[in-house]
Amino acid sequence: MISKQMLKFIGRRLIFLLITYIVATTIVFILPRVIPGNPLNQILSRLSQVAQANPEQIRAAEKTLMEQFAFDKPWYVQYFDFLGNALKGDLGTSVSYYPRKVLDLVIPVLPWTLLLLLPATIVAWFLGNSLGALAAYRRNSWIDKGVLTTSLIVSQIPYYWLGMIFIFFFGVKLGILPVGGAYSQGSFPNWSWSFVLDVLKHYILPFASIVVSAMGGWAIGMRLMVIYELGNDYVRFSEALGMNDKRIYKYVFRNSLLPQITGLALSLGGALGGALITEIIFNYPGTGFLLFRALTSLDYPLIQGIFVILIASIYLANFIVDFIYAVIDPRIRLGQEE
Repeated sequence: MISKQMLKFIGRRLIFLLITYIVATTIVFILPRVIPGNPLNQILSRLSQVAQANPEQIRAAEKTLMEQFAFDKPWYVQYFDFLGNALKGDLGTSVSYYPRKVLDLVIPVLPWTLLLLLPATIVAWFLGNSLGALAAYRRNSWIDKGVLTTSLIVSQIPYYWLGMIFIFFFGVKLGILPVGGAYSQGSFPNWSWSFVLDVLKHYILPFASIVVSAMGGWAIGMRLMVIYELGNDYVRFSEALGMNDKRIYKYVFRNSLLPQITGLALSLGGALGGALITEIIFNYPGTGFLLFRALTSLDYPLIQGIFVILIASIYLANFIVDFIYAVIDPRIRLGQEE
């Protein structure tokens, strides 16, 4: 049964996430409109080429489109229209893929991004923390020096640079892995074993580039946390009582892991940026590739729609992590009462 303190903690977190979500979506609404340019140019260009319309027809079409997309209204009116429609589940019509709806474009590619982002982030977190804890426990040994040096180097490698190295080495030079896409050209998504294996083969390089780039930072942070915990009084007291080293290490690891759980929630936003760039590098059919197309064409509704859904997904993951943290460490929820 959930306690009263836990319910209050969950309520506060939900209110905080709702406020930050509104702020984030407001920023997403404003930033694309700061970029100079007319988002309707692409549609009008296609119209003039296909229909060979005269200038009067182009101007009339532009006026109609301005009214349809509400670009002729003040920005604050557009903003409240956007919020109202979003609450109804309507994210508008895409400009670059006109007349397709934004949801019809985002929903099919969203699973590809989440299946790349979430497992890669969790695996990097698990491997990095395990290596960092091992390095701290074997401090000043060759294991510690190797893990620390490698982590310092790897943590400074950008996602996209590592992705290009993987493409060149494993795809071009060795030719053992595909260099782009989520599955082979000509294939159609299905649940057959041959297609699943093909997807996994294409998945390796983008997944590995995110994991390798992220795990170095986790290892460094965990190493510092474990070293700090090893110097605490309870560790010295446990050693004086003759407690088994493995048991002491278990307690030290658990106490050091708590701040890293918070770090996992905070890192999801940064991991999202890395995943989007990785998708562009590997031509991966996720939201990153779709977002790149939307940004290059100033597709306001599509840019807004992608970020609204992605931010909601990341905030949901943050809420789940906060809930797990509160369950593991009662001090978090009890601290709300002080």
